[in-house]
Amino acid sequence: MLERIASGDPAAVRAVIQEYGDLVWSLARRFTTNDADAEDAVQDIFTMLWRKAGVYDRTQGAEITFVSLLARRVLIDRWRRSGRQIKSIPLDANHDAAAPWVHDDESIRLAAEAFEELEDDQKTAIRLSICFGLTHEMIAEATDTPVGTVKTRIRRGLALVRDRLGTFVSAGSGKGGAG
Repeated sequence: MLERIASGDPAAVRAVIQEYGDLVWSLARRFTTNDADAEDAVQDIFTMLWRKAGVYDRTQGAEITFVSLLARRVLIDRWRRSGRQIKSIPLDANHDAAAPWVHDDESIRLAAEAFEELEDDQKTAIRLSICFGLTHEMIAEATDTPVGTVKTRIRRGLALVRDRLGTFVSAGSGKGGAG
């Protein structure tokens, strides 16, 4: 649909709003304090989507991921312009420091490789959940997939990545794998 918008098809604009309107609205409500602000944000998001549709490259990811990422960027920019600050959350006194391997370039590379080995539907569900903070229900609605299937895709995808990283942790630190 985004390619059609980029080529100037007016029907595509309506189709994108129909397809992604609920997703964009739910993201906007998470970042705003009232419906009026959310409505303004949704308008900003779809305006930006119309302008940036030509940037979308289907070889780089799913259309829904592009829409979600663009929406999140617009919402963060609006948040920053409003002068609001995200509150920092103090760590619990008993909070352990991150494992040493977390900041290791090799572990980052392995995590990225493991993630890229996942099926596209698993990657999309995980990105929408972890990166964009969508609930399973929101992902199900946005991807037209049953909630149970979304949960399974996320669980299995994360398990595969965890297994791959667990092997690395076991080999690199002498400790057990993920779990």
